[in-house]
Amino acid sequence: MRTRQALLQAAAVEFDRYGYDGTSLSAVSKAAGLSIGAVTFHFPTKVHLADAVQEEGRSVTVAALERLAAEPMTPLRMVIDLTLELTRLMEQEPAVRSAIRLSRERPSTVSWSDAWLPTVRSLLDRAYESGQLHTDALPADVTTLVEHLTSGAEAYLRSRMGSDPAFESAVAQLKRVWRLALAGVSAEGPSVPRQTGATESPAERS
Repeated sequence: MRTRQALLQAAAVEFDRYGYDGTSLSAVSKAAGLSIGAVTFHFPTKVHLADAVQEEGRSVTVAALERLAAEPMTPLRMVIDLTLELTRLMEQEPAVRSAIRLSRERPSTVSWSDAWLPTVRSLLDRAYESGQLHTDALPADVTTLVEHLTSGAEAYLRSRMGSDPAFESAVAQLKRVWRLALAGVSAEGPSVPRQTGATESPAERS
């Protein structure tokens, strides 16, 4: 079990850095300091290894969400804290970053977001029903917002990791973005931007 865990940790780092196509069993063997025979004993092919790394990332994510679920808080607060926890995991756990990258590069496999997105939607349904959301802030739309925020946090991390060690925490940045989202940014009231190139209807012109 210790050998298998060491291989998973080494593979998570390799997949995170180089992606599925850029990672080989020999590279994982070298990174883990173990023989290629030890690798293939536990993971006969790269497919088996990638599957195991994705499952590890999902397991880490589910365990974190279960710990959060034990905390007494409102549904909307839970959604916010959930996104912050997901971002913390992305920042600190190579297995989670690998699971995200591998689910993009291997679209036929189970997506990492499937581990948490249904929970977010359920919480937002409850938040809407209890009056925590504006009547026009539909749960489906807020779920899309959460997806964008999470994807943006990952993009921010990937653009800065390995560069300046003093870059701002993605969690701290996401907290600021959530404050903006909750407060709203327009001093003139809500408005919906028209699509670029869209033809304005007579009603809109009036």
